[in-house]
Amino acid sequence: MPGPVGSCVRQVVRPLLRAGIAGLALGLAGCATVDPFAQAPIAAHLQRADGVGDCARLLRELDRQVVAAAARDAQDSVVPGFPYLRVDRLSAALAPDVADDLRWRQWRGRLAALDRQARTHELRNATVSGGPVYGALGVDACRTVLLDADDARDTRQQLRTVAQVPDDYSTTLRALGLYPLTRLAFAAGIRGWHRQARAEFSAPLNDLPRLGESRRYAPEHDAARGIAAAPDRWRTAAVPDVPMAPMTRDALGVPQVEALAALLQRHAPIVEVDDSGAFDRIGPLAIGAGSPQARVDLTEPPVAYARLAFGRLGGVLRAQLVYTFWFPARPKDGALDLLGGELDALIWRVTLDDHGNALAFDSIHACGCYHMFFATPRVRPRNEPPPGQGRFDEGLFLPQDTLPEIGPAQRVVLRVASRSHYLQRVSVTGVTAGEALPYRLRDEDELRSLTVARVARADAGARLSRSAYDADGMIPGTERLERFFFWPMGITSAGQMRQWGRHATAFVGRRHFDDPALLERYFDLADCAANSAGAAGCGALRGQD
Repeated sequence: MPGPVGSCVRQVVRPLLRAGIAGLALGLAGCATVDPFAQAPIAAHLQRADGVGDCARLLRELDRQVVAAAARDAQDSVVPGFPYLRVDRLSAALAPDVADDLRWRQWRGRLAALDRQARTHELRNATVSGGPVYGALGVDACRTVLLDADDARDTRQQLRTVAQVPDDYSTTLRALGLYPLTRLAFAAGIRGWHRQARAEFSAPLNDLPRLGESRRYAPEHDAARGIAAAPDRWRTAAVPDVPMAPMTRDALGVPQVEALAALLQRHAPIVEVDDSGAFDRIGPLAIGAGSPQARVDLTEPPVAYARLAFGRLGGVLRAQLVYTFWFPARPKDGALDLLGGELDALIWRVTLDDHGNALAFDSIHACGCYHMFFATPRVRPRNEPPPGQGRFDEGLFLPQDTLPEIGPAQRVVLRVASRSHYLQRVSVTGVTAGEALPYRLRDEDELRSLTVARVARADAGARLSRSAYDADGMIPGTERLERFFFWPMGITSAGQMRQWGRHATAFVGRRHFDDPALLERYFDLADCAANSAGAAGCGALRGQD
């Protein structure tokens, strides 16, 4: 098994095979779900004979139809007892004191907005009307009714307590897999992969393995125009090289990104792929009428899916730009290849200062695997492991030296291996350097509700849209054989392509890609005296402007 992960697989799988415990995973892949309508206060509302009761019953009926149609969206978690709200890890971390009325209402509004977005996709995918039902009551109107009904001080406190995102690690799997012992083999394999990856990143570019021809993808001019057409989701500005005014923050400390389309254009990377076959081409995901799963449609122009996220660094939240590039497959090297299978994706994240300049980068694949970090001179790695990190836990992995400052006339280049799509090098070049295939940017939320291609009009029962993901946040059909061996680390179906919010990125320890505290676990801001941005830049870094 070639590639930097081969060492990890050999060192991890052999002890598990000798232990004879891999087969236990077959009966442990699923997890029990909790009925969000079985808990207070919604359980009591269901018994009421008024508008509040009508709204509770409306939501329960719509949810029943969504679940029956296998259209539940897993990106954000339904709040138990408050099924008209959803929570992500950022919102859970921002929960304010219940007595702070301004911040409380803003926070609760975030949870309501997450539910509104999720239900839009769910109801469309389940072909259920989200409009007026039970008289004049609709979903949005009912959400307002229930918010008003659940605004007492004790109910606020209950909401603050239960608005949490379940861990994507299974303690049960780890217990059955003898995690305290089996993690030692995984930790050794991960250290071996780190050594091999560092060696590859330090090798001269001309010495890197090459299986095909080099193919470059770069953002086309105004690549974010499709995203900018959705003003309710993306705020826009015109010209990417005009200096930005400092970002402001709302009452919860979340940056207000007024120039998002311009920032996405400015920081979109060049992707240089060693192309030895169709499996190394970048394209959009699509679902055909008879297809059981999403696939890459290579008949369409290349795209990168983009999203806005937030992470804490230097004591304040920073805007983050996330780009995802999909490949048709990671082809198998043989019948027993544990890592190969349908679809593969490289995810690249840029963390920004308040003026829209890059502070740091990190990357994973859509399975949550191969988490790497890349620093600029504006940050420095912490000297000590973060609190709570165990001796064998995966921590900060920097495969190459610090990148230079990246100016507005420069762009990051990602060198990607053939077949495995491993990152092999990150460099900086001029924006117009070299010929490249243009790619567009599209809102990653599109993948939550893809129009099914070629649905016959005569087929009245055909689904007009479907999520790329199943109700567990996985892409069906992308399972890897590694899931039968890696389950003792507590990750269900390791290697399978996952939805945003479902990326566990450490086999040893616990770490989530969307954890807003992730970056601050590993980095401090660089000292102002050593920062080439000068005093003004340091003020921006500290969020004081």
